[in-house]
Amino acid sequence: MTGTWFHGGRSPFAEKSEESISVYCENGIIRAVGSDRELSLQLAGRDIRRIDLDGGYVLPGLTDCHMHLSMQGMKLAALDFSGAESKEEMLRLLKDRVEATPPGEWILGYNWNENAFLPAVAPNRDELDAVTDRHPVLLTRVCYHSLLANSEAYRRAGIAEDIVDPPSGAYGRDERGRLNGRIYEDAGEAFQAAVPEPDYAAKKATIRSAAEYALSLGLTAVHTDDLRYLGDLSTMLRIHRELREEGVRLRTHQLVYYPNLAEAKSLGLRAGSGDEWLRLGGAKLFADGVLGGRTAWLSEPYADDPGNSGIPIHTPQALRAIVREAREAGYPIAVHAIGDAAVDLALTAMEEQPVEAASPLPDRLIHVPVLRPEQLERMRRLRLAADIQPPFVASDYPWVQERLGSRPVHRYAWKTLLAAGVPCGGSSDAPIEPLDPLHGLYTAVTRRKPGERHPGYEPDESLTLAEAIRLYTNGSARTAGEENVRGTLAPGYAADFTVLDRPFAEDPEEWLRMKARRTVVNGETAYERD
Repeated sequence: MTGTWFHGGRSPFAEKSEESISVYCENGIIRAVGSDRELSLQLAGRDIRRIDLDGGYVLPGLTDCHMHLSMQGMKLAALDFSGAESKEEMLRLLKDRVEATPPGEWILGYNWNENAFLPAVAPNRDELDAVTDRHPVLLTRVCYHSLLANSEAYRRAGIAEDIVDPPSGAYGRDERGRLNGRIYEDAGEAFQAAVPEPDYAAKKATIRSAAEYALSLGLTAVHTDDLRYLGDLSTMLRIHRELREEGVRLRTHQLVYYPNLAEAKSLGLRAGSGDEWLRLGGAKLFADGVLGGRTAWLSEPYADDPGNSGIPIHTPQALRAIVREAREAGYPIAVHAIGDAAVDLALTAMEEQPVEAASPLPDRLIHVPVLRPEQLERMRRLRLAADIQPPFVASDYPWVQERLGSRPVHRYAWKTLLAAGVPCGGSSDAPIEPLDPLHGLYTAVTRRKPGERHPGYEPDESLTLAEAIRLYTNGSARTAGEENVRGTLAPGYAADFTVLDRPFAEDPEEWLRMKARRTVVNGETAYERD
């Protein structure tokens, strides 16, 4: 195959922005990197394809190591409350959607966050009923661990007033004991089951829109968790094969939801199965909920809710059984753990049943924003990586300080994790946070919301720009056991790189104006901005 010479690029760092960068690729692999002059001498007389980057600023291919393509695609098509600043605005947006939706059809909405409202109060069931009693309404909180529903949705889900809370969930109630519209954790399963399942074409369209959106942001790869939406591995594999054949060039690393392990075993699929475009990762499971909804499992009660320590999703015995099944099927585990008690549960399971040294992938802890000092040493001794989300700092502060109080724990301690030698990858948990990796770089360095001017929340944990970029390149590759083939702009690595429209300015606020000009995956242009 004829090679491709990408020339006319520049360094993305302002002090070096006049340096030229050229990349020569063959068969999806980088064969040479240097200045335009150096490569023009090396490639003189060769019959190659030449692509001018026209002064674009070149980074190694950016990868989001924990997000959800399916939910991101649903968010792009559904009612989005992420910009709502009050309960009243949320209800107005719902009313507009009601007026455009035939009676009887479900209305789904995403990303409401009462912590961003003044006052910090979400609508209740009666207020949703006042907007519509002719549509079932199901609204997913920004954390995706809490729901809001109207009475018609309760009816269709078969939930009556005398319902008993499940062991790993809860139904919100008002001061009279009446269901108030809030649903927490696994109590939402009946509502999700009542929503009509999309057909194959709709599922494929959802994944396509999210994948194309990721490429437009400069992401060359994502690690995703979609089986709860797609239903089975066969459907997931078919959708991604067809999208690739149709020209959607996004690499994916697919976590396997633990109830799908039996299917994976029957298909002869183990962790690491796949090709350069799609590869299976660890077995995904949840140890707890989230801090925003006070369902993250803490070792001490919430400072602003002293009778509540959160909700563990599994007992220690149940978690051990899941880990045993994963190990027998050839999978590491990838555990959502936000509270420090949930981290204890996950670490104990990993210590009792360590991942095999021959496994191509490490175990993964997902999120870990609350850690006790002794837990860092336990993490360091294990073969594991951490999926961290720098944007959580911008979204969760300052209200998270009320949740945690003065307890002696590390909070969103990205610098401390890296210093302890724990491999960390950068991610958004999109659509919970914006998928844009430049937003992730901004929050990793500033630890504040866009537009704020202060040293940052817990500023000692701020990363340098170089450290932040490594999170989304080599760091994300390490979480997938691919640090020797991806995440670095050097000969022998995959020909994945991101071309930006401007260099990193001294003021991080300017980074939020940066855009991807071109996304190159496997040596081919997967996205080009008009």
